[in-house]
Amino acid sequence: MKSVRSGVLACLGVLGVVAACGKDSAPRPVEPPDASVPEACDGGGVVACAGACVNTGVDPAHCGACDNACASEEVCEEGACVAVCRIDGQQVASGAVNPANACEVCLPDTSTARWSARRSIPLLVGGGDLTAQGWTVFSEGPSTLSYGADHVRLATSTVTGERSSGRLLITRADAFDGTRPFRLEVTLQVEAVNRHNTLDSGAAILGGITPPFGTAVERSKMVYLDSAAIGWADETQSAAFPVVDGAYHVYELAVDAAKVATVSVDGVAKLTRNNFTSNGALAIGDQTEDPSVDGAMRIKSVDLLCPPGP
Repeated sequence: MKSVRSGVLACLGVLGVVAACGKDSAPRPVEPPDASVPEACDGGGVVACAGACVNTGVDPAHCGACDNACASEEVCEEGACVAVCRIDGQQVASGAVNPANACEVCLPDTSTARWSARRSIPLLVGGGDLTAQGWTVFSEGPSTLSYGADHVRLATSTVTGERSSGRLLITRADAFDGTRPFRLEVTLQVEAVNRHNTLDSGAAILGGITPPFGTAVERSKMVYLDSAAIGWADETQSAAFPVVDGAYHVYELAVDAAKVATVSVDGVAKLTRNNFTSNGALAIGDQTEDPSVDGAMRIKSVDLLCPPGP
């Protein structure tokens, strides 16, 4: 019994010494991290490149991947090198319009150091929401406005026996400066249309309008589109043309400094008139509620043409 008790006491003594040593000993020193190895990057496009964490989505030296550097005339956007303009010391995004001249734009493929001239200013792009593009819709049923991939479609009809019909007109105020020469280009297809009445049409282009459907003076200068002819709505002039032929045509209204207006179709002059004045508003569609004077058309684009040169 004595030997067992002595062994236990000896063990307890050893444990006490170990515990005492552990209590009084200092913690081991932590070695400093290797400065040549970056800490773990957060992800989400942030990766380790050249010993540092970088965002390859926006870093021009590591765009999309480490060491993939963009050229001097490019910036890094969403991991891709994108060309930009640098004009008067300012970075300008591709496609940005000169705030001092809407007929000048940043086109890096043409020049990265200066504004480039463009052919036209888009007023309507088919397939896009009209309201978002600055247009206002005036309608009375039965009428339908719908969108296709590359066009906006306007259609009106007459209920049998009714004394009025649907009308649907899209307008854009301040589309151009009516006090100066201008050229408007409308690309559209007339699917169907009834014959116009004087000052009224189921398919029309107005180069000046007071909402919602125009004054008598404005409507006298309206261009009507019949199934096989175009003309001024006051009956002063008309020209034969296969309007309803299943194709898109380009209708241009140009007014010069002498207020002489010319209407061309696909580049061929069809109508002219003197003393054409405008308030700068533009309208397209069916502007009459006359029964059985209806139409259906698809508008692909409307552009204000820029003068030659920058």
